[in-house]
Amino acid sequence: MDFLKDLGLKEYNPGACVGADKWLATSGDDVLKSVNPSTGEVIGYVYQCGVEAYEEVMTQSVSAFKEWRQVPAPVRGELVRKMGVALREKKDALGSLVALEMGKIKQEGDGEVQEMIDIADFAVGQSRMLYGSTMHSERFQHRMYDQYHPLGIVGVISAFNFPVAVWAWNAFLAAIAGDITIWKPSSNVPLCAVAVQNICNQVLLDNGYKGIFNLVIGRGSTIGERLINDKRIPLVSFTGSTHMGRHVGEVVAKRFGRTILELGGNNAIIIDDSADMNLAIPATVFGAVGTAGQRCTSTRRILIQENIMDDFVERLVKAYKQVRIGDPLEEGTLMGPLVDAGAVEVYEQAVREIHEIGGKIVTGGHALKDKTGFFVEPTIVIGENHWEIIQKETFAPILYIIPFKTIEEAIELHNDVPQGLSSAMFTMNMQHAEQFLSHVGSDCGIANINIGTSGAEIGGAFGGEKETGGGRESGSDAWKAYMRRQTNTINWSKALPLAQGISFDI
Repeated sequence: MDFLKDLGLKEYNPGACVGADKWLATSGDDVLKSVNPSTGEVIGYVYQCGVEAYEEVMTQSVSAFKEWRQVPAPVRGELVRKMGVALREKKDALGSLVALEMGKIKQEGDGEVQEMIDIADFAVGQSRMLYGSTMHSERFQHRMYDQYHPLGIVGVISAFNFPVAVWAWNAFLAAIAGDITIWKPSSNVPLCAVAVQNICNQVLLDNGYKGIFNLVIGRGSTIGERLINDKRIPLVSFTGSTHMGRHVGEVVAKRFGRTILELGGNNAIIIDDSADMNLAIPATVFGAVGTAGQRCTSTRRILIQENIMDDFVERLVKAYKQVRIGDPLEEGTLMGPLVDAGAVEVYEQAVREIHEIGGKIVTGGHALKDKTGFFVEPTIVIGENHWEIIQKETFAPILYIIPFKTIEEAIELHNDVPQGLSSAMFTMNMQHAEQFLSHVGSDCGIANINIGTSGAEIGGAFGGEKETGGGRESGSDAWKAYMRRQTNTINWSKALPLAQGISFDI
């Protein structure tokens, strides 16, 4: 696998922590295995970061912030631009590594790296648009305005399903804001993080900077807990389950820190009887089967007008039969494996629960034991929205079909889950579309018409409501989360007017 060498990866990495752009020597028995989910075979090993190494990274990051915050924002943007150039050069190799270590197909791996490139481009432009506001003071000969300053050190805890892109969403905006990033990646995908850090180190070295992007690979129970409790980190961006996100939010809030929480999704597509099925069917398949159902934006529920349900299900099953399951690096594969054996068990438990409550499995429902690796069948189930199994997110390719009569009923069913990330409607009825996008429609952070739930453009802020956490990353004005806001008043008069007309004789 030449792409591993191209990314500077060796069988054993010298360490799992980077501070001041140098790998810190870590050793001992605490070794993390990187496993290929397509075969179950070990790809490589990484020593995990210990407490002493973490403290060294933190100390160097605090020092780096004092220098980096003084660099003009457009100059900071130029560094991010060069990161984008480096990622373009490594796109094929890094995309292949994502497919190898995480299990998404090669096209999706390349697409994830493209998201990194796109956010770099966005951040470069944003570095010249960190705008504040001016306002008129009520006091004579006074001027008022607000402005944004660098926040400090940003902790990024990312999930396995997007092993590189989500880091870039945070790190590149944080960098142009004048912040330092410390990244703790998922233990399922350590080599992806090492490869990205190697790219970072070279770009920083070539441009004379130190410690802007830092990495700590370690156990959640030690390094993760230390990071979220660390008062030197004013902002923690966490991507993961609602259960863990609730813990992170509580811990960081207790120390008056900030969080960006990107948690669970239970995303639905509403399809009414005016919908164009040539759009709705492929969007459903891609949304439900893409990344083997392991996206936070994966389509989990289809709310279908009952008079077209039978035809829709028949066409959908035919499309599912065409999904080729296998090695994600092989051309023609449409669905790779789940990330590990635990994910397969979660899938199988969900199938058992569906059987127990009398759910009708139209197609799928089995783990593929004849294959090496962690493969399952994409599964379609006729269900009812109130079932407990439907109310929670199962991180696997299980799709529930739920009929409705009226658009009002569809929207009520759509919103009647604890999560609120992504949503979509397929319709040619303008009133239905506008109703879905209105304040009485979708309660999600993302709502689409005639495109699916999966995938997001860099230009828009990404995130959701309710148990999805309320965070926003990537585009729009998400940059403000990485900065602190300050209101300024300048008195250029020769008097000092006090509030409520109070005066003092001096």
